[in-house]
Amino acid sequence: MPEQTTTSRPTLEAVAERAGVSRATVSRVVNGGAGVRKPLVDKVLEAVADLGYVPNHAARSLVTQRHGAVAVIIAEPEFRVFSDPFFEQQIRGISRELTAHDIQLVLLWVEGADDHERIARYLAGGHVDGALAFSLHSDDRLPALIARSRVPAVFGGRPGVGSDLDIPFVDCDNRGGAREAVRHLVSLDRRAIAHIAGPRDQTSALDRLAGYYDVLIDADPDLLRQGDFTEESGARAMGELLDRRPDVDGVFVANDLMALGALRTLRERGRRVPEDVAVVGFDGMESVVRTSEPALTSVRQDIEGMGRLMVKLLMRMLDKTHDAVAASLITPTELVRRASA
Repeated sequence: MPEQTTTSRPTLEAVAERAGVSRATVSRVVNGGAGVRKPLVDKVLEAVADLGYVPNHAARSLVTQRHGAVAVIIAEPEFRVFSDPFFEQQIRGISRELTAHDIQLVLLWVEGADDHERIARYLAGGHVDGALAFSLHSDDRLPALIARSRVPAVFGGRPGVGSDLDIPFVDCDNRGGAREAVRHLVSLDRRAIAHIAGPRDQTSALDRLAGYYDVLIDADPDLLRQGDFTEESGARAMGELLDRRPDVDGVFVANDLMALGALRTLRERGRRVPEDVAVVGFDGMESVVRTSEPALTSVRQDIEGMGRLMVKLLMRMLDKTHDAVAASLITPTELVRRASA
């Protein structure tokens, strides 16, 4: 057999000759096909390693109709994506699961309304096998545009009320987790329990607000303030609560970053946590809860695991047909008690 030169690219035929099998057998092995006996698989893989064979993905896509790439769409501007550890954890889970399937991640985010059409054109252009989209807002055109592109997709988070799109989603039990947080504050004999809610154009925030009202049906409206899931908005909302209701002695905050801001304001106002005001957050992000002062009691959701589940749902759709729809998943939450409540 002639030796491979440093400039030539090993071919399927060369691998087949080295392994002593047919070209079709080599193709099945390197493309993950079934029906090849283990001794032959081992021979092919040994030949692949010896020759340094690398599959030609461009050629393979012509046969399999796959591109080996998935678009990950975050419906937030760049500064939010890189400043919020929630997105880091979810992208990590998605990336690890895609890597396990030898699929490339293509990251897209939304700086403004004009980006909706750009992303829609990209999806419709046949560059990716599927799409994962999260942090969607109720007025987003993205879900409808994604559906129109006919690219298989999975959403991170429950779609908005009235959505009739037949697209599966992965979410946590936001409402149940919120109920558990508020019940914990009630168990601590807190009498004026406030809530700092997230933006009302996102279902996660609405579900957590609903969980608060499930426990405190007649809560005073002065005990409710709204933020935008950023630390600064939590600090501002906590200040407004203290101005309106100086007797507040417990607060459930809709995410950990806003809870950090709330803790900062309480320190600045001379309120002790948890002696004067008990604080519970939501997300359970280790990078936040263990470095806060005091350590933050929080409702934990498996953010990275949810990212992995999104990929698994998408792969299930791709392994069947582009019209197949996988069932949506709701993952459990857990209240993790620390020093703040």
